Amino acid sequence: MTPTPPPPSTCEVLVVGAGPAGSACALWLARQGLQVVLVDQHDFPRDKVCGDGLIPDAHHALERLGVYGEVMSQARSLPNVACIGPRGGRVDVPGQLAVLPRRVLDDILKRAAERAGASFFAPWRFEALLLDGEGDSAAVVGARLKSPLRGPCEIRSRWLVLATGAVPRALMAAGLCDRHTPTGVALRGYVHHPVMAARSHALDVVWHKQLRKGYGWIFPGPGDVFNIGVGLAQSHGKRGGGRSTMEDVNLRELFKSFTEVYAPAAELMSGGTLLGEIKGAPLRCSLEGARFSRPGLLVTGEAAGSTYAFTGEGIGKAMETGLLAAEALTKARGRPEAEAATRAGYEAALRALKPRFDLYQRASRVNDHPWLIDLLIWRANKSERILAGMARVLEEKGNPGNLVSWRGLRRLLLPGG
Repeated sequence: MTPTPPPPSTCEVLVVGAGPAGSACALWLARQGLQVVLVDQHDFPRDKVCGDGLIPDAHHALERLGVYGEVMSQARSLPNVACIGPRGGRVDVPGQLAVLPRRVLDDILKRAAERAGASFFAPWRFEALLLDGEGDSAAVVGARLKSPLRGPCEIRSRWLVLATGAVPRALMAAGLCDRHTPTGVALRGYVHHPVMAARSHALDVVWHKQLRKGYGWIFPGPGDVFNIGVGLAQSHGKRGGGRSTMEDVNLRELFKSFTEVYAPAAELMSGGTLLGEIKGAPLRCSLEGARFSRPGLLVTGEAAGSTYAFTGEGIGKAMETGLLAAEALTKARGRPEAEAATRAGYEAALRALKPRFDLYQRASRVNDHPWLIDLLIWRANKSERILAGMARVLEEKGNPGNLVSWRGLRRLLLPGG
């Protein structure tokens, strides 16, 4: 095989990581006329461990990026999220929803960035920063990359964007990692089951005491293929001395428990065809665990913690943070003196999102007390107001904490609520 050409030695913006955040950032910047180089450590299309669910915030971001039609032509659209409690109760929450494997979604976004004018190169792995000066105040002027086909190379850039996902290796190399451990962990597999696909019309999210502070999901995707998985959104907590430690949990045992307590999961695994391996991945949530910038560099996407702790959803917010980075860099074009203002503006934009992430983090307490889901489902099936409130949370127009806080609990218990 003939090796692909090496990246250019210079560019205006170097984006490392071609997932939703990196590709969204590269697409937007290239559309504004900037010279953008986008690199990834994997050739595309490539697999990515994820639930593959596209909730309303992802739909809005895809529309802004101009790829909504292309994505939806290949995705499976669904009308509801089905919340299923430990006692088997169920409530269907309406929303703008779809499922598309990340192998397909990420490739669509990457190709759209190329059409906009970004240059893509793979496989190239981030190794180190190129610095002008010493210490934390040294300006980033590019990156050292390495390819298994071509060896090392250096790219000098006016700005570097790290969109390297939940694995902290690149953050550590860049001196921006505040927490090496992830916030959570997830495990998923793909199963082909045409019979079940014909009667599945919702994204099932399941809570049960046997899932030990976690949750399970079954999302029907295109081609009669389901994404089935389990997640533990708060697998790493603060213990003595401020150190993060991992919950004593075996994800494969959690997955096995899911198939034992939820009949559709058992039916799917026993009667369907498993496609490939069941794979796990870390999650970085709540805009925590990393610094967002240093001179000449911005961190975006899940590297910055763009996943919601309550739901484990991260695709939409990854694209949103990538767009925020692109907007900040567009304003700085041709203004070297605006470097500090660019960083400050970007960090302020992320801080403006933080209160909503905090609401979802507080709402994740429901994973510790799954009986709250039973109560919520019972009341939602009797109250249009409560069901509408759940739909507003899905649309990011409501406070998820109102559904699971003690104040919200009292409201759930009031007659006529």
